[in-house]
Amino acid sequence: MPKKMPITALFVDIGGVLLTNGWDHQARHRAAEHFALAYADMDERHRLIFDTYEVGKITLDAYLDLVVFHCKRPFTRAQFRKFMYAQSQPMPGMLQLVTRLKSRYHLKVFAVSNEGRELNAYRIEKFRLSSFVDGYISSCYLGVRKPDAALFRYALDISQVVPSQVIYLENTAMFIGIAQGLGIRGALHTDLDSTQAALAGYGLHDAGDNHV
Repeated sequence: MPKKMPITALFVDIGGVLLTNGWDHQARHRAAEHFALAYADMDERHRLIFDTYEVGKITLDAYLDLVVFHCKRPFTRAQFRKFMYAQSQPMPGMLQLVTRLKSRYHLKVFAVSNEGRELNAYRIEKFRLSSFVDGYISSCYLGVRKPDAALFRYALDISQVVPSQVIYLENTAMFIGIAQGLGIRGALHTDLDSTQAALAGYGLHDAGDNHV
């Protein structure tokens, strides 16, 4: 029987795995309530243009012009952007887990994520993601977004790792299935404990794991 190849890299989604989603429907609901906006209109405008923002074809200001500031508002663009940025928070224990695993197993770590450029830059700096992330396969840089399999092909090309030696941490089952179609193994993130258990099943035991 051929020897199983060791895991050498983690591909990690940012929103929903390392951090909360940067600007999902719950965040938009909170914004609508905070700024007294009509959510249905705001959400329809968001739906029509957000993909264009996430693939880097327009700026955040251009997005806001179309979704929020298409009419006079009693608040400033700076106030709204500050609120948007504040929606990003760490997912419980995940930054620490990936940092520990990278150090213990000398893993390459690449973020593979749908992110708008300005939100991506804020999240990278605010949460010091580059202290453990080796590169960013972000939709805003490459002009494609999940569920397009091209984003995962870019990740493999840029990271120069063999698909069977990669574990992909993701909170959306469909995206894991797409990555698996390229030979990348996946772990569906729902909470810290189940993700630790899933990674241990691939031989990546956390320092606090009783099975080490």
